[in-house]
Amino acid sequence: QVQLVESGGGLVQPGGSLRLSCEASGNIFSINDMSWYRQAPGKRRDLVAEISASFNTYYAESVKGRFTISRDNAEKAVYLQMNSLKPEDTAVYFCNADLRTAAGLGNYWGQGTQVTVSS
Repeated sequence: QVQLVESGGGLVQPGGSLRLSCEASGNIFSINDMSWYRQAPGKRRDLVAEISASFNTYYAESVKGRFTISRDNAEKAVYLQMNSLKPEDTAVYFCNADLRTAAGLGNYWGQGTQVTVSS
């Protein structure tokens, strides 16, 4: 069974840092775009950062200069380094990826990991 599993969330003070990880497992032939989304209570799920198979990156304006997305194709993993965290970064962070499997190309979500920025 193909799945994405996130880790690395937690409670951090404003100005602190966290590194989120997401690993894909299962019978995966290849991975295209990998992304991080976040959803705060009562709000929609928004794109935070994206990295293509050729390592092109995109960042939401609100995180530019503070967050860095990276990937390791050998490990089938994507990471989000979050620095200078603010209370407004508090949300559940979800990993998303386009995976090619025996069933074809599909879009997959992780279960989410909570990030809380508070003093």
